[in-house]
Amino acid sequence: QVQLVESGGGLVQAGGSLRLSCAASGRTFSSYVMAWFRQAPGKEREFVAGIRGSGGGTNLADSVKGRFTISRDNAKNTVYLQMNSLKPEDTAVYYCALDRYRLGVQRPESAYDYWGQGTQVTVSS
Repeated sequence: QVQLVESGGGLVQAGGSLRLSCAASGRTFSSYVMAWFRQAPGKEREFVAGIRGSGGGTNLADSVKGRFTISRDNAKNTVYLQMNSLKPEDTAVYYCALDRYRLGVQRPESAYDYWGQGTQVTVSS
């Protein structure tokens, strides 16, 4: 059983930055694709960014390219989402997710087996 615990959310003004962290249990963390999704009020959950296992290739949604960066520290079993130049439309609950089976980053949430509880990010204008 894998557990994912997010942290780092909060309230920030537009143009500001936040870094989200997701700590995972389990000894084979480096083998798994990790991703961040978000869900704004009244909207469906959407893919934000993903990162491959030890190879580290990344995939980002067009809406966050150039502003967000995903990275991982396999020694700490942790994946990060660095969010810069935040906009009010980035306001959402952010979730990290883990895919045990695939090597490449998938965008559909159905590809992910484990999810964190979510952390709220609120960007004020």
